[in-house]
Amino acid sequence: MGGFFGFFVRDLRAVNLWKQRRIRGAKMIQCKDCEFCELDSQGRRTFKCDPFSNIKEPECIAKWQLIRLDMLVASYQSVLQWYGKLAPLQDKIFKYMEREIEDLDESERWKLRDEEDSEDLEQEQQDF
Repeated sequence: MGGFFGFFVRDLRAVNLWKQRRIRGAKMIQCKDCEFCELDSQGRRTFKCDPFSNIKEPECIAKWQLIRLDMLVASYQSVLQWYGKLAPLQDKIFKYMEREIEDLDESERWKLRDEEDSEDLEQEQQDF
């Protein structure tokens, strides 16, 4: 079964397994004792479990979600650090662009002055 119903059926199987273990008095498997958890030489844990195929306990899904949430927060924090590094550069670019726009406006003012002067002359001629 695929899609939502496949996940639902697998989730039900995990809950049924959990209920059977609880009835028998079995304790929940800790991550350090699970075959899908590996410890490296520095003591960091690497999880090989997949919530869609090989979850041993229903609590594993909650733990897996916490791990993923932690990874999401870590990536968001790294993006914020990049934004912090780019902010001064962005400010410099904005200032440069403002200067360039002001220079362009000033270089085009002579056209506006000539047009204003010609309009003033026309008004004076019409008044006489």
